[in-house]
Amino acid sequence: MFKFLLVLPAALMFAFLPQDTPPPPDKPMPADAATLTNPVTPTDESQAHAKMMYGIDCAMCHGAKADGKGDLVADMHLTMKDLTDPAVQKSMTDGQLFYTIKNGKGKMPGEGDREKDDAIWNMVILIRSFAKK
Repeated sequence: MFKFLLVLPAALMFAFLPQDTPPPPDKPMPADAATLTNPVTPTDESQAHAKMMYGIDCAMCHGAKADGKGDLVADMHLTMKDLTDPAVQKSMTDGQLFYTIKNGKGKMPGEGDREKDDAIWNMVILIRSFAKK
C-alpha cells in the first residue's frame, strides 16, 4: 500500500505532461480559396493591429522582417518562405494567404476563431507590403 502511495503521484504527473503529438494532417485547400478577393480597405488602425498580430503570432517563425529567419526555425527544423521576395508573393493569391492564416498549414497553427476575418484580411495586406520594401 505504501509503495502505491509513492508511485501514484509520479504516475499522475507523467500522465498530465504535454505529449508530443504530430499535428493533424493538412486539409487540402479548397479550389475556391484561391479565388477569394480581399474585401477590406486598410486603415492605420487596422494595419497597426495586423503588425501587432504578426509580432505576436508570426515573427517567431517567419522572422521580424518576414524573411523566414525567425527564432524557432532552426529549433523546429522548418523551411520558411521569404515573404520579402516578390516572386514568392506572386506565387500565392490573397485567398490562399487568407486560407493559410485562418486554417494553418503544416506545423503552423491557424488563427481560426481567435481573429475576425477582417483582421486576417488586414494581415494579408501587411504580408503583401513586405515584398514592396
